[in-house]
Amino acid sequence: MIKQLTIVILLFSCGILSAQDIIIKNIEFDGLKRTKESFLRRLVKVKPESNYDLKIIETDVERLNRLPGIAKAVYNLDKSNPAAYILTYEIIENFTIIPGVRAAEANNGDFAFRLSLFEFNLLGENQLIGGFYSRNIFDSYGAFWEAPYLFTNKLGIGINYQNNVLREPVFFPNENTVNYTATTQTAEAYALYELDFHNNFQLGLRYANQEFDFIDGIITADVPERLTAQKWSVLGEYENNHLDIDYQYISGYRNFTSVEFITGGEGLLNDELIAQTDFQYFKKVGKKGNWANRLQLAYASFNESRFAPFTLDNQLNIRGAGNSAGRGTAEITVNTEYRHTLYEKDWFVLQSNTFIDAGSWRNPGGDLSDLVDGSTLKVNPGIGIRFVHKRIFNAVIRFDYSIGVGNNATNGFVFGIGQYF
Repeated sequence: MIKQLTIVILLFSCGILSAQDIIIKNIEFDGLKRTKESFLRRLVKVKPESNYDLKIIETDVERLNRLPGIAKAVYNLDKSNPAAYILTYEIIENFTIIPGVRAAEANNGDFAFRLSLFEFNLLGENQLIGGFYSRNIFDSYGAFWEAPYLFTNKLGIGINYQNNVLREPVFFPNENTVNYTATTQTAEAYALYELDFHNNFQLGLRYANQEFDFIDGIITADVPERLTAQKWSVLGEYENNHLDIDYQYISGYRNFTSVEFITGGEGLLNDELIAQTDFQYFKKVGKKGNWANRLQLAYASFNESRFAPFTLDNQLNIRGAGNSAGRGTAEITVNTEYRHTLYEKDWFVLQSNTFIDAGSWRNPGGDLSDLVDGSTLKVNPGIGIRFVHKRIFNAVIRFDYSIGVGNNATNGFVFGIGQYF
């Protein structure tokens, strides 16, 4: 009887012990060089003396892997004390001072390029600072600063200034193409807020001074020689992010949705509401493949303007389409590509890329039926190559060549830094 009672007491004691919460006694970071440990401690949700929760730890690892300054993060648990674990985040950092180069043919047949330099881990707190200079017949430049976690682990700000000068073709009825010098000076400030790990918001205010000056074409009653407008915009953006990033491989999905209300325009540069959404889906295929997809939808409320907001362009939506090859007041674009790792050793990866880009636009003054009747449809399949550095943030050098299909098809070679999407 005494023996049976002893067994019951032991079992009861073990049950009480197992029911007690295990705590995270201490948190350590291993491998940090430029990134501040104090910044990461503020960012992660697991805190010393908090209860052990594997799901929160794994979410923190995903959060760290999304930071520009971190190439790879994993965790380790020291369970030598069964009631108090020691958690270690093992970090491999990215090199984050990144130059950028884009090259293409300008609208007049000249060589066009864009040079940029950005630091993605300013002050060791994953702030962004940088700027660009471009030459596309005319000179353009811009400067950017963004600190997503400046105030708290949820709240930050960003500001930027851009002066863009382009030779813009504007397409009027009866196949009359008129070229303008389009000068747009913008200053923008915005706040960033992270609701939770998957949901982020942005709210901003933008001032823009726009000028369109006639270069060449046929002047008619519908073709202005000069347009100017001083515009104010209120912008809102929402991101829903469920991506899992493992060096060059991405799995999961993400959505960006933005709404912008613009006021201050006159005539052909009237007030308007612009809404855009971007769906992305990624799936790892086997051990070396990655299937990537993007659907873009865009709509502008002011349809009468020939100076439409959405552009058909090599670097934005359809590879091989040309530089500012067309304009629209609504857009549907689909991009799908298969990336395959051909060679990988240490930090270097060589990827092949097979893609199809397709899209259609509503012509200024047209109907939404333009999107589906095939009149503006453009389909460009192609192949490409990627050179990837696994220890440098966004260090993907890409070369793509596409061949257009159907009427008014165009072929093109596109070069850039970073994956196309």
